[in-house]
Order: sequence, then C-alpha cells, then structure tokens
Amino acid sequence: MNIFLDPAILFFIFGVFAGFAKSNLEIPPAISRFLSLYLLMALGLKGGFALHESGMNTEVGLSLLAAISLAVLIPIIGYFILRQKLKPLDAAAIAATYGSISAVTFITASQSLDQAGIHYGGHMAAAMALMESPAIIFAIILANQIRSKSTLNRKSTNSSLSKVLHESFTDGGQLLLIGSMLIGILSGDVGHKVLAPFSIDLFKGLLSFFLLDMGLLAARNISELKNKPAITLIYAVIAPIVHALIALTIARLFGLELGNTILLMVLAASASYIAVPAVLKEALPEVSPALYMGMSLGLTFPLNIIFGIPLYTFIAQRI
Repeated sequence: MNIFLDPAILFFIFGVFAGFAKSNLEIPPAISRFLSLYLLMALGLKGGFALHESGMNTEVGLSLLAAISLAVLIPIIGYFILRQKLKPLDAAAIAATYGSISAVTFITASQSLDQAGIHYGGHMAAAMALMESPAIIFAIILANQIRSKSTLNRKSTNSSLSKVLHESFTDGGQLLLIGSMLIGILSGDVGHKVLAPFSIDLFKGLLSFFLLDMGLLAARNISELKNKPAITLIYAVIAPIVHALIALTIARLFGLELGNTILLMVLAASASYIAVPAVLKEALPEVSPALYMGMSLGLTFPLNIIFGIPLYTFIAQRI
C-alpha cells in the first residue's frame, strides 16, 4: 500500500523503533505542543477555505449529523461492554477516551486521501470538533452518578462537573481549530493565497516531525498495559474496527460521499490521547491515566496510523 511509503508514516514507524530501542531521542514538550497547535490551525484553515468555496449544503449537514450521532452512540456502547469486566469508573474513562477522537489520526488520514486523489469536504474538520466533547460530558455525568450511589458528596461533584464542562468546551486546541476554520471561511480566496506557504507548503514536513514524536510516545506508553485485564487489550484492538463499521453503516444510510465516509470511519475508530486524558485526570482521579493512555496511545493510535487508515479506505472503496 502507498501509505507505507508515505514519509510521515515512515517517520512514525521510525519513532516507534527508536522508542522500543530505548534511544534518548526526544522532542522537547514545548516543540511538540507547538506542532500540535500548528497542525490544528492549518487543518482549520484548510477546512474554512473549502467551506468558503462550497458553502453549506445537504452533504455538509448530513456529515455533521452523522458525526454527532457517533459521538453519542460510541461511548454508550463502549461503557456497557466494558462495564461487564471492569469497575464502573474505569469503564467510563475508557468509553470517554474511545468515544472522543484523535486529531492527528484524522490529519494523517486526510493527507492519505490527498495523495490518493480522493475528494473530501473541508467541513469534516468541523465534524471532528463536534465529536470531541460529547464523550467527555457522558463520562463526567456517569461518574457523578456512580459516586452519588457511593454516598459521596453530590454538591462537590456537581461543582466539579461545571468546572470540567467549561474546560472541555474552551480547550485551547479545539478553540484554535474552530477559530481557524471561521477565519478561513471569512478570508476565503484571499486568505488562502496569503497563507498557503504556511498552511499547505509546511504542513507535510511538520506532520512528519510530529508523528516522529508520536511514535516515540506510543512505544513508551505500550508498557503501561502490562498486567492490565485482557478486556483492555482486546478492546484497544477490536473496538476501533467495530466503531469504523458503525460509522460506515451510518454514512451509507446518509448517502455520504466516499472521502467523507472514510474520514468519518477514521474519526469513529480513533481514540483521544490529549484532550480527554487531560480532562479525565481531574474529573476521574480514581482512574489511573496509565489505563486509558496505554490503550489509546500505546495500541490504538499506532494500529490506526499503520494499518487502520488503509484498511478503512479499502473497506469504504469496496462497499
């Protein structure tokens, strides 16, 4: 598959190798944070420019509706499956992690579609933004219900809910994505011409650098899964494929075009390892971050980057 010859993917694989080899290669956290913000800004601008050109239409509305439906459905299904084998709060944390999305997986998939010449709508960046928060809200509400049954102070948990909800809706990365998209829509062709060297020409190189860092992190996080229940390993491998097939079914029902269907499958199959863990550390302190970080970043992320994206593309093209 051509994706295995993509320099960005090869840099990710190299990062995984360096991590397993216990190399001292490391990307400074400040630079990693900058790369993350750059990718979100560039993606938002690209989506905004595309939306300026296409405008709102039925495909856009149906894609966004499909994204919201998946963001609500996936964490609910995940929780009730995981609850059979894990503690309720552990199940809620993992369900939130897999109910949300990985922006880097989405960005990598969009680059893969660009190389394959498969068209997709810029509005899918908005779909990505919409899919980030519902799973967090679900987990927090669920955690508060679980705690209330354990006779903990309801007032303190409700105040925590209010604080965490505010943080989830005002997260810097998500705000940057939405703001960049709005700027792209408003500036249109003029903005596209002026910012092309920044948002297009540099994009591939900086994505490769960021994926190198993600490879290093993935290799180092997989060790966190030692001695964890078998259901966590099974879920980390199987759930993304199941979620992608659910997304494919919904996309087919809504009649979405091929590129948008593939990106919706990728979003559904991905798991958060930045936004959701940051919130869960405060909202669910009873759950060890090693559990959901080991699953999402140690297993699901590399599997999606290396095998998942070409697999979901192949399935969508055949169906």
